[in-house]
Amino acid sequence: MAAGMVTGAVAALLLAAPAVAAPAHGGTPGGGDLAVGKESRFTPVSEFDPSDAVTYDTKKVPAKARIVVAQWKNDHGMTIRLKVKGLQPHRTYGSHVHTKPCGEKPDSSGPHYQNRKDPKQPSVDPRYANPRNEVWLDFTTDSDGDASVSSKHSWWFRPGEARSVVIHDHKTHTGHGHAGMAGDRLGCLSVPFKHAAR
Repeated sequence: MAAGMVTGAVAALLLAAPAVAAPAHGGTPGGGDLAVGKESRFTPVSEFDPSDAVTYDTKKVPAKARIVVAQWKNDHGMTIRLKVKGLQPHRTYGSHVHTKPCGEKPDSSGPHYQNRKDPKQPSVDPRYANPRNEVWLDFTTDSDGDASVSSKHSWWFRPGEARSVVIHDHKTHTGHGHAGMAGDRLGCLSVPFKHAAR
């Protein structure tokens, strides 16, 4: 599916998906317009294509596993929803929106997007690295390796500063000095997120 293309098929996939993991921070699709929808299968780094999802660890994020990301917008903010299929079963992953597109190296996607930027980087201060100021999409897969989760916010992305969703090795930490950390970057999908019209 081409980057940025929004189709009824993507919306149907997301809306029909049972929430096997509780939404990270409330929020459900609906009550707004589908601004972005992107679906992809994970491919190994050796076959990297910027339009596809990439896996940096084919054991924890198998090639051919699927990911769907969508963004809904309304007058009060936005909801981001993530759905995965075919990952390791009964496993908890961290996941966040990052500032740069995916690349051949795991750190190509840059840091987490922050609504209020931490002046000190890398950001590990829970005043900035938290699920209200960032988009956290941690999830636990079911027996098939599937999961669906959403995150609702009262703000919008700044133009061009939210570019991908990264799947991490474990649940996101919240304590001082390691807030926002979730281990190795296992997989990534570049997403053409929209921002609010000013």
